[in-house]
Amino acid sequence: MIEVWWIYVVVVLVLAAGIYAFIELTGARTRLMNKRSTRTAESMYDNYADSYRKQRRYAREHGGEWRDDSSVNPPGQSG
Repeated sequence: MIEVWWIYVVVVLVLAAGIYAFIELTGARTRLMNKRSTRTAESMYDNYADSYRKQRRYAREHGGEWRDDSSVNPPGQSG
């Protein structure tokens, strides 16, 4: 019978490489998704907000109150 001990070595190396690649890819994805940003929810809200009329109507229908906070600065910014 032909000695095939090297197949076991190759299988172990392939498995180790696959595990290493998985760890690196998930780690890279985690670092990418958790990077710091200067944007806040307040600064992005204008991009996705309904019109002021729709916002007031929604607040009135759901028992809230409308506040025009256009003079309020985002956290961490003064002025």
